[in-house]
Amino acid sequence: MTATIDTTQQRTPVRRLGRRTAALLLLALAALALVCLASIMFGSKTLTPGQVWDAVTGHGDAYTTTVVESRYPRTALGIVVGLGLAVAGVLMQTVTRNPLAEPGLLGVNTGAAASVVAGTAFAGASGQTQTLLWALPGALLTGVFVYVIGTLGRGLNPVRLVLGGAVLTAVLSAFIQAVTLSRPKVFDSYRYWVVGALGGHDWDAVRSVLPLAVAGLAVALFLGRGLNIVALGEDSATALGARPERVKAAALLTATLLSAAATAAAGPIAFVGLAVPHLARTLLGADLRRQLALSALLGPALLLAADVIGRLLVRPQELMVGVVTAFAGAPALLIAVRRMRATS
Repeated sequence: MTATIDTTQQRTPVRRLGRRTAALLLLALAALALVCLASIMFGSKTLTPGQVWDAVTGHGDAYTTTVVESRYPRTALGIVVGLGLAVAGVLMQTVTRNPLAEPGLLGVNTGAAASVVAGTAFAGASGQTQTLLWALPGALLTGVFVYVIGTLGRGLNPVRLVLGGAVLTAVLSAFIQAVTLSRPKVFDSYRYWVVGALGGHDWDAVRSVLPLAVAGLAVALFLGRGLNIVALGEDSATALGARPERVKAAALLTATLLSAAATAAAGPIAFVGLAVPHLARTLLGADLRRQLALSALLGPALLLAADVIGRLLVRPQELMVGVVTAFAGAPALLIAVRRMRATS
């Protein structure tokens, strides 16, 4: 009789947490659906939900259908980029144990920018597709190089990892400044990409990064259980049969892959990878699997909401999404700093 009562008491909080997780995931999915609709409705020409529905179902006029279809790639790219940045942020903050970690911390953004500048200056790269092709390998190589620095010696060292990212960022930033200041044409091309924007891309940009984003999310969810065990401490994780170094290495490489794909597609976009993990952690607690699932929905919702706000603020022109997220990210940074002080 006693054993039955104890089992029920243990399962009740788990069931409550499961229901809370399911409810929050449904709310996040609904929020994402709403911002996707807003992303298709708002622009230089505002459409009503009825016009969007008619165009989607094939009953709209030719002009409205053309406008709606022209906004599909931008919305889809926002979903892929937001997912990549948010999930990469969760992985980086977990592995580095740094609540201020985000994709730019390891120099991934700067590596992509340096590669774009080099391609434009020395290989004549131009246009969205060539920019993407140059940014992706630069971001990946930078992430791998910083990871190698972080693992020099004995095992993965989070402090050495962050310092390696800071040093490489400084060196690559100097290279970018030297090239762009000496070549005005390169600067003109680079300044648009470096702000971070979802507009001006076609389906080729989405198709080029979608496989990386899907693969990265799948690997991140697979690593969730291992990361939960590693979060208990390396000694405890080893005692439980886990291999902390392998789990952290796989998580960092996955985060690099996701952030590289997102940065290559839309340019450096700050604060999404910082703010979303904190929000998911506040809502669902420390379980990495729940954080990753919720972040995969909140990241695209936040990024698309910022993109829609940028279109509405200065109509008929628009603010690039990288500018809007930078303004909106300031409160997130303050919350992160307060959490650091509370836990220190």
